[in-house]
Amino acid sequence: MTDPKELNEHYAGRVQSLSADIAKLKHTGRMLVASELAAFAAAIGFVAAYTVYGSALWLCAAFFLLCTYVLFRRIDIRNTDKTERLSALRDVYEGEKDFLDGRFERFDAGDRYINADHEYTFDMDIFGTASLFQRINRTVTRGGADTLARCMEMKAFEEGSGKNAIDRRAAAIDRLAEMENLRTEFIAMRRYGAIDTPAVKAALSVAGGLPLPAFASSTAALAVAIAAQGIFALLIVLAATTEMPSGVPVMWGTLMFFAVLMMCSGALRQMGKAINSLYRQMKAYTELVRLVASTELSKIEDPCIRISADGAASNALASFDELRRILDGLDRRGNVLGLILFDTFLLSDFFLVRRFRRWQQCHATDMERWIDDVSTLDALVSMATFRFNNPAAGHAEIVNGDSIIYDAQGIYHPFLGAAAVPNDFRVEDNHYYIITGANMAGKSTFLRSLGVNYILAVNGMPVFADRLRVSLYSLFSSMRTSDNLSRGISYFNAELLRLGQLLDACRRSTRTLIILDEILRGTNSLDKLNGSRMFLDAISALPVTGVIATHDLELSKMADNPSGRFHNMCFEIELSDDVTYTYKITPGVAANQNATWLLRNMIRYNSTECRV
Repeated sequence: MTDPKELNEHYAGRVQSLSADIAKLKHTGRMLVASELAAFAAAIGFVAAYTVYGSALWLCAAFFLLCTYVLFRRIDIRNTDKTERLSALRDVYEGEKDFLDGRFERFDAGDRYINADHEYTFDMDIFGTASLFQRINRTVTRGGADTLARCMEMKAFEEGSGKNAIDRRAAAIDRLAEMENLRTEFIAMRRYGAIDTPAVKAALSVAGGLPLPAFASSTAALAVAIAAQGIFALLIVLAATTEMPSGVPVMWGTLMFFAVLMMCSGALRQMGKAINSLYRQMKAYTELVRLVASTELSKIEDPCIRISADGAASNALASFDELRRILDGLDRRGNVLGLILFDTFLLSDFFLVRRFRRWQQCHATDMERWIDDVSTLDALVSMATFRFNNPAAGHAEIVNGDSIIYDAQGIYHPFLGAAAVPNDFRVEDNHYYIITGANMAGKSTFLRSLGVNYILAVNGMPVFADRLRVSLYSLFSSMRTSDNLSRGISYFNAELLRLGQLLDACRRSTRTLIILDEILRGTNSLDKLNGSRMFLDAISALPVTGVIATHDLELSKMADNPSGRFHNMCFEIELSDDVTYTYKITPGVAANQNATWLLRNMIRYNSTECRV
């Protein structure tokens, strides 16, 4: 699909189709519930008839109807599960339709990641309401959201942040973008609720180190347990077929129950305390890994999708499945009658501890790695969905080199969509571009276009340009400085602190692109001009390239510097009966400003209104 309208129709069609399927399943569910009630009521009636008439036929009929009730109940449970799954899928498609319509409220905005001191995320609207993160984020787990946030901060892939790694990541994102059913099923796992990855990892770390009794995993203990069960079965048979008193098997069973309870209750208490609260979240992880293991993703050897490599998904599924079954066993212990019966006849507590001990030995050390792999895949699924939802977006070309390269054709801000005006812009290494223009002419939006598309490019995501060629370097911006009265920091002081942070970052980095919007706006015009010149002279001695927007036309005279490293660009406007904004960047210095013109018209309008 290459057209947003076609994509919107696709999502609307999927919502309509799933709604019809859900309606049918709900109708079937109502019929099943009615059948269950009828079968159960009829069974009770036949039991009552048996007590009155004494015929075995009534009892047989009651037994048949109870079996029918159980069958209907099992079908009803499967029908309910399928209804919940399809409802979750419909929610995903409705969310994507909302995204295309410019509504992002369904998605986590990542407010917890907002950091005004970060090198660029605060200025570039990376986190928060209607941010880049909220538009991309479809993560199911907290670990996936954290990974995606680190990607936005360019910290997630520090071990492999070179060109080859980025190209591989872009290929993985493109591949996942084509797997619509897999991505939708993955995102639909949100039906299990919020998955708190740090809490899960902490609990598993405790569970993996629990000091369980060593006898639980020994062959001798297993032999004794099987022998005890065999003796119990033999005593029951002898009591039923010989003159052996029935109290003998009862005593033996009681002895087995209390023996296993005393030996295992302490270990089971520790196990329950460590992981019992994670039942729903572990089920969600199990289903996520099962989805990977049972789809075409399991056949892909991709270093970016580590959970699918070298049979990892199958091994991870075995581990998660076993832990989920152990959690099922712990949950069943809450039924006292069941506990007595299962421990007496099956020594279930012993085998539960034994299974957990074996899980510790075979799988516990790998669980954190597999959870991290799921988090990585979770973030990649979000990126791939963003790629799928923006079919017109392009691919960046990442180039190696020791210099800053930023060569864009037809670049625009991703938030603007069809209203965007694309621009061409090329940055030379260690050069500075001073951009002038009137208010609302597009300077700040253009600066953010450069920053946001670079962040997308180095993560292998789609970029909003006809062509974008970039090298790898650090990014630092200063566009949205604010005062902090609670800390006694004035606006001007905050600006100085931010510029100091910028200088420190540039000295630590081998090469940096800085994006600045109005240096030192918190002081008077002359002081601002002199300070800005001094700052640019100082920064030009570092391995830094800069794009600087300003209203101060005097700053444009830095282009007269003999070094030839300062260049003037502008967003020009046309003033006549109205203001015409072209939003196109061109060489030179802006000739027209609009503040006085707009204020004059506003004053005239208000004066006319007052006279009327």
